[in-house]
Order: sequence, then C-alpha cells, then structure tokens
Amino acid sequence: VQLQASGGGLVQFGGSLRLSCTVSGVTLDSTAIGWYRMAPGTERDGSSCISSDGSTYYRDFVKGRFTISRDSAKNTVYLQMNSLKPEDTAVYYCAPEGTNCGDRPPDYWGQGTLVTVSS
Repeated sequence: VQLQASGGGLVQFGGSLRLSCTVSGVTLDSTAIGWYRMAPGTERDGSSCISSDGSTYYRDFVKGRFTISRDSAKNTVYLQMNSLKPEDTAVYYCAPEGTNCGDRPPDYWGQGTLVTVSS
C-alpha cells in the first residue's frame, strides 16, 4: 500500500484548500481512508474518514468546514477544507483504516502535506 498526500500550502484565516490522497495497492471500494493531522507539539489525530461504502465521518472540530470525498476511477481521496483557522495548521496525512472507518488503527503512514493557516 502506498498513499501520497498533496495540496498543502499557506493560506489566510478563512481561506480554503483542497488536499488530495493518491492511493495505490488497494482500491477505495474495499478500503476506508482517513485524514489525520499532526500539529506542532501534538500527537497525530484523526479528522475525517470515508468508508469503503462511501459513508463519511467527521470529528466535531472540522464538521461543517471540511468535506471528504473520493474518485474511485482515480483511486484518490480528497479533503476540501473551508473556513480555515490557525489551529488547523498541521501536517496532514491520509491512511487506511480497514474496510470501514474505525475498523483498525492505521498501520501505514505515507508522506504528509503541510497546511499553514495565518491569522
């Protein structure tokens, strides 16, 4: 399994970014993919997930602002992030979670992408 996150960058408070997670070695129709983030001085924490059946899940701190989606033909998962806040600043990673979100902790971490939100 290989996952590559991309699309990060510097954005102002209230701005938007769309992250992409390119997946190889598994198909999105059989694998749940979660987006995680790790802010400076903190542990990696999950923010959202899309299950193999397309069901989506969000943590409260991103609900209403972030949208996770996928393109099965491209084997790519997206994270649309709107109304960004400085506290969203982190390195973002995508990772497999089994068939359904929460089935198991990720056992593989690809390269993340840095998101910086200025105030």
